[in-house]
Amino acid sequence: MNASAAADSPPSQAAATGARVARLCRYPVKGLNAQDLARVELAPGQGLPEDRRFALAHVGAPFDPSHPEWLPKSHFLMLMKNERLALLEAVYDDKTATLEIRRAGKRVARGVLTSPVGRAVIEDFFAAFMKGEALGKPRLVQAPGHMFSDSRAKVVSIVNLASVADLERIVGRPVDARRFRANIYVEGLAPWAEFEWIGRSLSIGGARLGVVQRIGRCPATDVDPATGMRDMNVPLALRRGHGHADMGVYAEVTAGGLVAAGDAIEIV
Repeated sequence: MNASAAADSPPSQAAATGARVARLCRYPVKGLNAQDLARVELAPGQGLPEDRRFALAHVGAPFDPSHPEWLPKSHFLMLMKNERLALLEAVYDDKTATLEIRRAGKRVARGVLTSPVGRAVIEDFFAAFMKGEALGKPRLVQAPGHMFSDSRAKVVSIVNLASVADLERIVGRPVDARRFRANIYVEGLAPWAEFEWIGRSLSIGGARLGVVQRIGRCPATDVDPATGMRDMNVPLALRRGHGHADMGVYAEVTAGGLVAAGDAIEIV
């Protein structure tokens, strides 16, 4: 293309942010650890496939798989109250719906979550492991198309690693970004610049996402994912340092497409 033709070309509809996808994660079982992904196909109005597909419900939780409705996280095992969950490693195979639970690298339970026998194995393990915190034998639940998110809407959570680094400055110690249980961790952005994305549309790989709100943080982030210890008051540190307890943003998928680690993030 010659110079005059280039000058007549319409301007790009996308504005570069300098940010890229550093890590993609999903959490097949609510409250358990992340599963890293190299790439993922997003669909409009949905979260990541298999993200929060399963949950461990307390006895008496009013979840009906035949008529699934959103419930507050207090009805399920969760890090906010059950920090022992961080001691476990969950390995999930989405092709067979098989969940393997490991502790200190050793397998302690394994079951196919779509079968009654497999669910019972996992439920029995957690009933013993939680030592009474589960208020009886938990029930492993799921429903077609349902997502056990903390948000009523099906969303994708995004955390800026530079904002986590700024939190490290505030607390004066390293902060493991896994505390924030994001789907997309981004790098190459200025600290807290993700809050400027609220109300904007992002292009990531072949997908588009509309950023809808900041994520307020609860005491679940106080738990060190490496040790299972409640060793830091993250919401308090955020309030002291910045006057809020937010870290990351929620986004809704508005146009589906493939997203991969390393993809650039642009405002469209």
